Amino acid sequence: MTWNKSPADGGGGGDDTGLARLRELGYKQELKRDLSVLSNFAFSFSIISVLTGITTLYSTGLRFGGPATMTFGWFVAGAFTMAVGLSMAEICSSFPTSGGLYYWSARLAGKRWAPFASWITGWFNIVGQWAVTTSVDYSLAQLIQVIILLGTGGNNGGGYLASKYVVIAFHAAILLSHAVINSLPITWLSFFGQFAAAWNMLGVFVLMIAVPTVATERASAEFVFTHFNTDNEAGIHSNLYIFVLGLLMSQYTLTGYDASAHMLGSSSFVAHDRRAPRTQTEETKNADKNGPIGIISAIGISIVVGWGYILGITFAVKDIPYLLSADNDAGGYAIAEVFYLAFKSRYGSGVGGIVCLGIVAVAVYFCGMSSVTSNSRMAYAFSRDGAMPFSSVWHKVNKQEVPINAVWLSALVALCMALPSLGSQVAFQAMVSIATIGLYISYALPILFRVTLARKYFAPGPFNLGRYGVLVGWVAVLWVATITVLFSLPVAYPVTKDTLNYTPVAVGGLFFLVLSSWVLRARHWFKGPVTNLDG
Repeated sequence: MTWNKSPADGGGGGDDTGLARLRELGYKQELKRDLSVLSNFAFSFSIISVLTGITTLYSTGLRFGGPATMTFGWFVAGAFTMAVGLSMAEICSSFPTSGGLYYWSARLAGKRWAPFASWITGWFNIVGQWAVTTSVDYSLAQLIQVIILLGTGGNNGGGYLASKYVVIAFHAAILLSHAVINSLPITWLSFFGQFAAAWNMLGVFVLMIAVPTVATERASAEFVFTHFNTDNEAGIHSNLYIFVLGLLMSQYTLTGYDASAHMLGSSSFVAHDRRAPRTQTEETKNADKNGPIGIISAIGISIVVGWGYILGITFAVKDIPYLLSADNDAGGYAIAEVFYLAFKSRYGSGVGGIVCLGIVAVAVYFCGMSSVTSNSRMAYAFSRDGAMPFSSVWHKVNKQEVPINAVWLSALVALCMALPSLGSQVAFQAMVSIATIGLYISYALPILFRVTLARKYFAPGPFNLGRYGVLVGWVAVLWVATITVLFSLPVAYPVTKDTLNYTPVAVGGLFFLVLSSWVLRARHWFKGPVTNLDG
């Protein structure tokens, strides 16, 4: 791993090397350049949000393998995720543009394959991002449901359990607030992003220390590090199979770090509307250096902090079957029950546990906010080349240089993607499964092109992996291929319409739609990224 001096540096330490590099690529800036490396990191760290991912899928980790799968599986997923992140960071340093993965694929696939490569990568990325926002904000709505349930007496004390219609209303209200916040100037988003990163960091330390300390009964170190739970009530008995399914918690959590690439904020696409603003600004300063730092640091810090959170909470776990039972006070929401019981056992009241859930809820809220930010930048960039229906609408920016229409589009799509939950949770799970697999496929595609088609002519930026770039790239691609297969396996036997894993259906359906639209229409007019520099 090396840092090279950018050709744009020229000895002038005060120059924005990312801006110069972008002009070398043939593009000018249109989004406001106000994000520092800390702000860029903050957006990715807030979207990864270990409090969000681990809290949401802690029940899955307990059910499939339990403590051993969570404590050691976290590092398995973390190590391979870092390989993906390092490869993305290397490409990001070479091509610091807000189109991110979409643009990278076009440049790395070569002139012949550029349009198709950018088309398929862009659609998998943007739909995957919308699915992430959907799953994050809907998870927050469910967490609010549990907080209200516990606050009004719990499942066994006559507490109020909000209906699925109330939950979807919570989801809509959360999305509305996120759209409003994302309509503010980028300086405000920078502040919220840094506050969110600080909240996530402090929140993890507070919870990982407070919960096991307050609990009157704590698990032994042997239980936390070696206990492997095979009692999953899913008809799955193979230890390897159980471990693989338990990895979903870790891999779902460690997603979204491509936000650092989208917040580079360059306008890497042709301006179809000549009235659009043409300012020489960008959202991340020195993007060819700070973008890679944002990606790598967000993953690395999340791995360390997330493991601490898993350990702290798991030391307060005693009775796994009870925590997963729908008859407990939290209605089967395992981590909420852990918090609630820890405080109730010592103080006779679970109010402290509810406060802890409130800390998590705030973190999840900011995760959703940052996710909408990333969504809108990708929608803005992708629509600049006419890749989306009504593209001329979505690529407009307002006087504050915010892609306002793309912001509200992202919120609306995330609301629509949650509506299937009213009919069936199975249908909803099929929708949000794209959040992990679909997003990682979009991560892997430009890396695949970098280690194959572009292997001989790839020009590294200031950050590069040197001679290990191709090796790390292949590790990343093979890992994504592996989890795509593993997370498509059945999660319960016998397989019925109610237990079928609809992930391959959802992801396969997306691929079919994207490929069909290309063959039938897009291949005739879509040319991929085009320079927006006059002359």
